[in-house]
Amino acid sequence: MLTQLTVSNYAIAERVELQFQKGMTALTGETGAGKSIVLDALGLAMGGRGDASAVRHGAKRADITATFDISRIAEAREWLEEQDLDDGNDCILRRVIGRDGRSRAYINGQPCPLNQLKELGATLMDIHSQHQHQSLLKKDTHRRLLDEFSGAEDLAIKTRLAWKQWHQARDRLLSRQQNADEAEARLQLLRYQVEELDRLALEDGEQARLEQEQEQLSHAETVRQASHQASMLCSEDETSAADLVRQALSQLEQLPVEVPALADTLQMLNEAQIQLTEAGSNLAHFVEDYDADPQRLQEVEERLSAIYQLARKHRIQPEELPELHQRLGDELAELDDSEGSLEQLEADVENYRKAYQAVADKLSDTRREGAVTLDQRVAAELTELGMPTMQFITQLDTSDNEPSATGNEEIEFLISANPGQPARPLAKVASGGELSRISLAIQVVVAQTSTTPTLVFDEVDVGIGGGTAEVVGRLLRSLGESGQIICVTHLPQVAAQSHQHLFVSKFTEADATFSKIETLNDQGRISEVARMLGGVDMTEQTLAHAREMYTKGQATHH
Repeated sequence: MLTQLTVSNYAIAERVELQFQKGMTALTGETGAGKSIVLDALGLAMGGRGDASAVRHGAKRADITATFDISRIAEAREWLEEQDLDDGNDCILRRVIGRDGRSRAYINGQPCPLNQLKELGATLMDIHSQHQHQSLLKKDTHRRLLDEFSGAEDLAIKTRLAWKQWHQARDRLLSRQQNADEAEARLQLLRYQVEELDRLALEDGEQARLEQEQEQLSHAETVRQASHQASMLCSEDETSAADLVRQALSQLEQLPVEVPALADTLQMLNEAQIQLTEAGSNLAHFVEDYDADPQRLQEVEERLSAIYQLARKHRIQPEELPELHQRLGDELAELDDSEGSLEQLEADVENYRKAYQAVADKLSDTRREGAVTLDQRVAAELTELGMPTMQFITQLDTSDNEPSATGNEEIEFLISANPGQPARPLAKVASGGELSRISLAIQVVVAQTSTTPTLVFDEVDVGIGGGTAEVVGRLLRSLGESGQIICVTHLPQVAAQSHQHLFVSKFTEADATFSKIETLNDQGRISEVARMLGGVDMTEQTLAHAREMYTKGQATHH
């Protein structure tokens, strides 16, 4: 609820600071004193339009701050948390309008766009004034109020979720159907490509092994010839290395004397002769057994050619073919599965449609039942408010036949001013004063279920008096028992029944006009009721009447 309003340099108000209580607050004062300042300032704090004319003459800027206790306003707390603007149980809305007409908005001290101020403000306060945009003229408000009154909020949420699931499934199906030709072409291409890679059946590392084998096979004859020549040079030729070593040994062994220093050399020559003879023998065996295998070379080269050709076709390196094979195979499997799931998607869409329709039908039934009761109770309140011939009708229109996230029907409040006249939308038939009283009647009925904690009424007493005025006061007081009501009134019968009374006056000082707002005590309230009853010149009789009216207004509700 609204706990404090601070207004600086707005219109004729230089500095006004008001504390608000739970219950009904009456705002009174002489014509032109500035009663509208409070409501207009609240409208700006809620994100309403403002311009340079709002700034007090001679000041640089107008500054308005509204503080709310949101400890019991779940919707506002959730909104603030979602925007990372939460700051405990207090919510402070601030609006600054400069002399140049530029406007700035703040939530809990953080700069914010004006639309955020409007969004949050809608959860905190509803201003009913013939001079301002009114939520009661919006069909969305009609639907919300009916759902709250009917206890259909949970069904409304379920309907919205079911509609979302249905339409998401429908969008998936439509997308699949629209892309069917493209998907089929892709499927055929994938099948051909995967079959081609299946036939190649390339293993990891196979290409490197083949290239190594091809290298060896392509030089087979050179290897054989070189090995044969080496064999001859080692041991089989008359001038072979082994024969030359034997000649060297023979020279040293024929020395006339034994030379100890050559002992190691002799041993090395003996070992070399043996090694050369074995190497020659091994080479001879290698050459004898060596097979160049030109047929295998052809097979290897054909295999490599197939690998290189397929790699070029896909514009990748040959060693990337196994990975490509896996990737294309996975995509083919997925598309194959999706082909089969087209029927499943169609079944899903139908199932989601049925689920939506089932919960939407329950919501419609609940709304229809609630609408009958709402119409009866609003009609009873309208009769008390001096409009007995006015019919209130909650219309559930299904003529569009296009289901939506909000259900099967469009909901709109209609009014028939007199018997026999057709019912028409509220905005088209009600005058400002009538609209305020109709709004009051509706709010009284839905007060126990409405989620808007603070309701502001202006001009609810236009064109009424006497007993009806007392009824208006009683209804506003009744609303205040379960929430917070702020009303501008000209009627003493209304003001006398309020929980809190604010008096607006103006005065002139040094050629400047100032607005003053004060909270009245019991004696002050009696005096103000007397002024409202009899004007400026108050007689003892007027004061006595005012005291009686005030005492009765307060006692009636205890």
